[in-house]
Amino acid sequence: MRLAAAQAEARPGDLTHNVATAARLVRRARARVVALPEAFLTGYDARAFAGTLPTPGDLAGGVLDPLRAAAADAGTTVVASAAVLRPHGRTLSSVVVSPGGEVDVPYDKQHLDGDEPAWFVPGAPGAVLLDVDGHSLALSICRDGSVPAHAAQAAAAGAVGYLCSAAYFPGGERRMDVTYAARALDHRFPVVVAGLTGPGFIGGSAVYGPDATPLARLGAEEGVAVAEVELGFPTREL
Repeated sequence: MRLAAAQAEARPGDLTHNVATAARLVRRARARVVALPEAFLTGYDARAFAGTLPTPGDLAGGVLDPLRAAAADAGTTVVASAAVLRPHGRTLSSVVVSPGGEVDVPYDKQHLDGDEPAWFVPGAPGAVLLDVDGHSLALSICRDGSVPAHAAQAAAAGAVGYLCSAAYFPGGERRMDVTYAARALDHRFPVVVAGLTGPGFIGGSAVYGPDATPLARLGAEEGVAVAEVELGFPTREL
């Protein structure tokens, strides 16, 4: 399976612009699954968090049409992320767009970090798995991956891969690399981490093989990290 992590700068509060950027990256990756950074659709920014956030219903509407079209054209399942307004509070969530155009918001970040508890409520505990071609891929957001029990729950539930939307600040380069390599090695499954880039963020998107080898990795530039993975078997870099 061709897996990709895509990264770019997100404009705070500019859902239309960020959706268009996401669509462009998905077309560029041409992968079966593409993960995008944490809160990419809304921007990871206090101004955006304090503003009007989309609801799951909003995201199921026409605002994601460019991303739907890109997913359909490339045959890609897209794991995007947004700050979302739910009935019980604001969440940092995974937004999944299928090649058939369906949109779901199935996962909320469980382990909030830094100032996030001032804005958001944590997601319910437990693994959330995405089925792609009969393979179960776990969803996670940023600090979730730093909590070993999170990936362990996913592996116990049958996950054969781990998809993480992230936003790391300067100084976090080593921690980011070690964290996701460790999750891959812990459970012998590939890990895809998409890191936000732009002012105040370090990017660092990567695809790790089950032996913790970085098969594809970016710095702070816009781009896509892509690797071909045989789930449950050795992997090879593209």
